[in-house]
Amino acid sequence: MKCSLSSTRKNVVFGRGNPNSKLFVVGEGPGQQEDEQGVAFVGRAGKMLDSAFLSVGIDTNKDCYISNIVKCRPPGNRKPHKNEVSECIPWLEKQIGLIKPKVIVLAGSTAVESYLQVAEPISKIRGKWIIKDDIKYMPIFHPSYLLRNPSKEKGKPKWLTWQDLKKVKEELNLT
Repeated sequence: MKCSLSSTRKNVVFGRGNPNSKLFVVGEGPGQQEDEQGVAFVGRAGKMLDSAFLSVGIDTNKDCYISNIVKCRPPGNRKPHKNEVSECIPWLEKQIGLIKPKVIVLAGSTAVESYLQVAEPISKIRGKWIIKDDIKYMPIFHPSYLLRNPSKEKGKPKWLTWQDLKKVKEELNLT
């Protein structure tokens, strides 16, 4: 069955990274660059994500697998609608079931709300572990938000994300 986003996308974007990893990263949905290349998180937000993870010693191509709530780009990069999420979430659940991660990083409020049905603002729940079905979930700010808030000053979104990712690194014992 085709989902409603399939008529407006160029490529299905399943993900990228190491399918044998114990770390899985979930974003919102593909952007223009991802849609054109068919690879998750390769645009500006992807470069920011790579940089943030690398700042704590996590290589996004070797140490984790990255995917999105929806696999096709919503028109105009808008937030996916509830029906689009419900049509696509079984694919994400299948990916997670195959990879069997120990930790899942949820990048942004759409990922948290869509996957865990937690509607609290990301600013309130980021950096706090959520445990469900023997998996630890770490909500973080979406990398596109970090692009709009570039300060690395203590207490700012980039600094907070660095703190959150240090917790992820410690949990995974990636040394």
